[in-house]
Order: sequence, then structure tokens, then C-alpha cells
Amino acid sequence: MGLELSVVIGKLEPMSHGRTDLRKKKPKQLAVINDNCTGCAGSPVCVAYCPVEACMFWVPDPDHEPFGRIEVDKATCIGCAKCTSKGPDGTFLDGCPWDAIDMVAVEEWEGGRGIELPSVPDRPVSEWNSVPSVYV
Repeated sequence: MGLELSVVIGKLEPMSHGRTDLRKKKPKQLAVINDNCTGCAGSPVCVAYCPVEACMFWVPDPDHEPFGRIEVDKATCIGCAKCTSKGPDGTFLDGCPWDAIDMVAVEEWEGGRGIELPSVPDRPVSEWNSVPSVYV
């Protein structure tokens, strides 16, 4: 599936704020939001820990307003795991309180979707207000 054919998702607040120059190569792992995500009732904890501009963003649930969930732009994620609560050897970190973020190997994520992520963001920072759905 080419990016030109993909659906584009608008990134809504709350959205992570940080640097735009952190992704210089493809990371070994990516943050993947699982079904446990509740969006922390509109005040997501994970977003505050993300050091990358517009990497984590709010997706509303149209069937259950005002609820929604967080998603991750896989083209900007640096794999730092600051958003997750699962550390090495079972240690607990400060991120997501609901165990809703898994760190997944890039190759596994790409293989499951049949796409290859860019090494560096493939669109200018001015276009980070939306994300191709294939990168979610």
C-alpha cells in the first residue's frame, strides 16, 4: 500500500511536544498502543513523557464521546520507551499506568503490515499535524 493511497489521520490535542530532530535512523523498537488504552479520560499520562514533537496523539472515539485513545506515529517514534511503564527485567517505570503500550521490534511491526518505515521522518515538520494511517 502506497502512502498516497492511505487514509490520513488528523492529530488532535493532547499531543506530545518536544524535539523534531531526534529520529536520525530507524529505531530497533516502536511504541505500539494496545487495547488497554483508555486515553486516561482525556489526560493521557504517556504523552507527557514523549520527547518527540507530535509523536503521540489523541484519536477520539466517535461512538463514545468524549472518550478516545492515544496513537503513535511510527514514522517519528524513536523507540525510547519513556511512555511505557514496563522496564527491563520487570522494573516499573513512570509511563502508562494501564499497561497499554508495548515495545515491539520494528521488523515485527513492519512485517505484520507489509510496509517499511522510513529511517527518518518522510514528511516535513510542518506536516506532522496528520499521519498516514499506515504509520499508526
